[in-house]
Parts: sequence; structure tokens; C-alpha cells
Amino acid sequence: MFLEERQAKILEMLNRDGKVLVKELAEIFGVTEDSIRKDLSSLELDGKLKRTYGGAVTIAEKLQMTEAHRRRISDVEAKRKIAAEAVKLMQPQDLIFLDISTINIAIAEILERTDTPYKILTNMIDVVVMLARNPKINLFFAGGQINSSRDGFVDGLNMQFMSSFRPDVAFIGLYGVDIVRNSLTSRNTESGLHKAKILDLCKTNYIVAESRKIGLESTYSFATLDKVSGIITDTKLPAELTRAAQKLGVKIISAD
Repeated sequence: MFLEERQAKILEMLNRDGKVLVKELAEIFGVTEDSIRKDLSSLELDGKLKRTYGGAVTIAEKLQMTEAHRRRISDVEAKRKIAAEAVKLMQPQDLIFLDISTINIAIAEILERTDTPYKILTNMIDVVVMLARNPKINLFFAGGQINSSRDGFVDGLNMQFMSSFRPDVAFIGLYGVDIVRNSLTSRNTESGLHKAKILDLCKTNYIVAESRKIGLESTYSFATLDKVSGIITDTKLPAELTRAAQKLGVKIISAD
């Protein structure tokens, strides 16, 4: 196989799968791993992929992974305050669902050290890795096909698994909460549809959101605010927004 043909095949596999691994490519094409590394370097110079440790990802995939990392390191103190308030609402006899959310990572940081035997269900990889370290936690992991941000599962297989459960309490992350418009929004439909299903499955739902997300709106409205019991946020909201939420039957829980 000519060099150009091999590189075209690599791009075809990359566009199909989102990532490629040096070792696997070397076996597939019957060449050395060093030859594959040179191929990936050449394709990266042409702006066709982004090299990673042990392989490469598409440019779009790299941007998604970078965005996911940026969310993790922003508003850290606010997230910790929200997490502390959320833990106060947990009871050991309840099955608690932790959605894909950087605030739920902060919740997991607290639960990682607890002696209370909580029952936790999650579809987020970081949360399950952290809580698996604590033998006191009765842990359920909802898997499937990993999402584009590489942090969890929101596909059909995951929902099939989730549909067998009826969690008592869920903590849901999202892009924005518009109290005035009675709207909860996410950046993409896949994530939004998953969150909407969770709201239907769980008996009590809380939105966990930094105060900066109150009033934000993204491209996909997955549910109305009156589907949830409350919003847990880091600072007190203006009185008019608190009153508007109360009219919808939604409690505002502030960490302040």
C-alpha cells in the first residue's frame, strides 16, 4: 500500500471512530509503529488531525475535550459550595443519581471521604472512579457508548439501563436556567434528551448550577423548570427571580 493510500485510510478510520491508536494502526497496516507516528505527524502538519498520547483524534474531538477540561477548572469554589448544599439533601436510604456535571465531581469529592453508606447511581466516569474508592458507597454505574466529551454516557444503551431504576433524588447539571421563560437548556440534543428522561425517572430532581448560569439559554430546551423541585446555586438570586421560581413550585437553595 502506498504512503498516501495508507494516510487516506487512517483519516477515514479517524472520521468514523473519532480517534485512532498507533499500535492498532501498525497491526492493521503491517508497518512499524514509528511509520504510523510519522504518518500522524504529517497529517497533523496538514491540519487534518490532532496527535495525542498513543494516537490521534479529530480536530473537533480535541476541541470538545479541551472544552470539557476548561469547565472542570472554572468556578471551583462556587461548585464546592453547591456540592456541600447538595450533600445535605442526601439520605442513606435513598438512591441518588449524579448526572454528568462538574458540580457532581465536587459532590463525589465529598462522598469519597464519607462514612455514610449512600447509594449512588451515575453515568459519569470521574464520579464512578472516585466513589469506587470508598467501600461505604453502594455504587451503580450506567454505561454505554462514551459521549463526545469522553466524560460519560448518554446514548440509547445507557437509557435502556437507566430505565430499570427509579432514583429517589437526582442532581442535574446543565448549560442554562431561564426562570422567567420556565426553561432548562443544554448545548446539544443528545445530552438534553438524556437529562429530560432522567427528570421523568427520578422522584425528586434538583438542578445544580452556578449563579452565572441563571438567565443563560442555549440551543436546546430539554424541559421546563417546573419539572424540578429546586435549584441549588452558590449565591442568593434577585428577589424577583426567587418569587418567579416559587410561583413555579421551585425552591431556590443558596449556599450563601
